[in-house]
Amino acid sequence: MIIVTTENIPGYRVTNVLGSTFGVVVRARGIGGDIMASFKGLVGGEVKQYTQMIEDGRRQALDRMVESAHTMGGNAVVMMRFDSGDIGNSMSEIVAYGTVVTIEPIA
Repeated sequence: MIIVTTENIPGYRVTNVLGSTFGVVVRARGIGGDIMASFKGLVGGEVKQYTQMIEDGRRQALDRMVESAHTMGGNAVVMMRFDSGDIGNSMSEIVAYGTVVTIEPIA
């Protein structure tokens, strides 16, 4: 599956637009991470536990988006984006979304 953030894929032609797809993940921050984040807030620096949580969440959202695109019959996703937000004080939502297409190489 080719995934791009652009509208076109160099060397390929879009043969069919199948529609929108997305993958969503909601991750809860643990109390240990919140305590560490509070300490980091006092002294500054990266909160590695949160960085890892967001990276893992993006990968999982991307995997779910690809699974959905396969189910729709696509072989590529164009205009892929990530979005995220907070739910309450302890959860983060991560969404990967884009347009499912079928493509073929330009001869």
